Amino acid sequence: MDEKIKLLGKYNFWNSESFDFGFKRDEYTNKINDYVGNRLIKVLVGQRRSGKSYILRQAARQLIDKGVKPENTLFINREFADLDFLKTYKELDELIKLYKKELQPTGKIYIFIDEIQIIEEWEKVVNSYSQDYSDSYELFITGSNSKMLSGELATLLSGRYVSLEVFPFSYSEFLGITNQERGRQSYMEYMNSGGLPELFMLQKQELKRNYISAIKDTVLLRDIIQRNNIREPKLLEDIFIFLVNNASNLISISNIVKYFKGQGRKVSYDAISNYIGYIEDCFLIHRCDRYDIKGKDTLSGNAKFYINDLAFKNYLYPGFGYGFGYLVENLVYLELRRAGFDVYVGTLRNKEVDFVAKKADRVIYLQSTYMLTDEATIERDYSALEAIDDNFDKIVVSLDDSALPLKGGIKHLRAWELGRFLGSCD
Repeated sequence: MDEKIKLLGKYNFWNSESFDFGFKRDEYTNKINDYVGNRLIKVLVGQRRSGKSYILRQAARQLIDKGVKPENTLFINREFADLDFLKTYKELDELIKLYKKELQPTGKIYIFIDEIQIIEEWEKVVNSYSQDYSDSYELFITGSNSKMLSGELATLLSGRYVSLEVFPFSYSEFLGITNQERGRQSYMEYMNSGGLPELFMLQKQELKRNYISAIKDTVLLRDIIQRNNIREPKLLEDIFIFLVNNASNLISISNIVKYFKGQGRKVSYDAISNYIGYIEDCFLIHRCDRYDIKGKDTLSGNAKFYINDLAFKNYLYPGFGYGFGYLVENLVYLELRRAGFDVYVGTLRNKEVDFVAKKADRVIYLQSTYMLTDEATIERDYSALEAIDDNFDKIVVSLDDSALPLKGGIKHLRAWELGRFLGSCD
């Protein structure tokens, strides 16, 4: 057997070796399964170490359990050092042909390629195999950059792919992997830790901190600095730190420029804007634009930024003053995104609504707060929602032990109930 195929055999299901499939993430594998059986390219995108590889393996295992022969699946993880020889689309094409020659599978072939963006011009092979009508193929790919499906590539693959964004563990998944009960105590633990899957294999705080730091360094160096020829890597990291420490705050590029100039740094608006864009592209940070509720249009200028996982805050930069309310708001944003909503910061005259969440013809207006401790807090969080004169859902989310009764059509949810509520919206 060819040496390259022997290497691939270590990571494929062709023999009886057992594999680590990780915590089962049915939310994603079920969505993938909905699209199985056609030529659509299934694309998983998301931050490094958010669990895409495990989900891809679980999807492959699911196919085999349903009767697909193991030799009809090909799993290629470009991050493995064993596959460093795989640099271009031509080498990828040669490897697939070599696999076919050695294993001689009959019938449809299911090809899984992890972190495909590392392979130069990968789209040529993906497009070719997905549209090959002489043989039958179905492709599943993952990537860690949101731009991998933009521009010319989007045109090339137009209408022939479905994209799913993978997030770190949700609160419900956190409960599943830690075997805890739903409630305030477990939610606080989740909020003060993080949801990156491999974090749960580590017991000591120092190991967790080193792990999160390594992810941050890998993304900044390999996915941003090397790929974009960044001239000021220290500035890139400092911008990331600034965004983490100011998550859930309304800020502008000009604010950030002013902050660094106040430190005596020579920075430009364009450089800051580009660096933030690179950080967003790698899913470390999410931008949440403002939305004019009355005018029903997005607004330029100030925006909020949310961290893809609170582990970056909790383990790397815990000393910065950061109220629990901001942490709750960040988790609410992520829960809305996981549920498939487009999310905005709402503005209505002189009031701000934390979130306007839109999905198809459904809209949810949502305020998040740490605790509804007194009448003044209740008035502040309810009044912004009361000023909206339509009939869409209006919700206040907090960490209070008891839920408040319906007030003027506004529903109060404890934060640990939000995921279930959003699931019932489908």
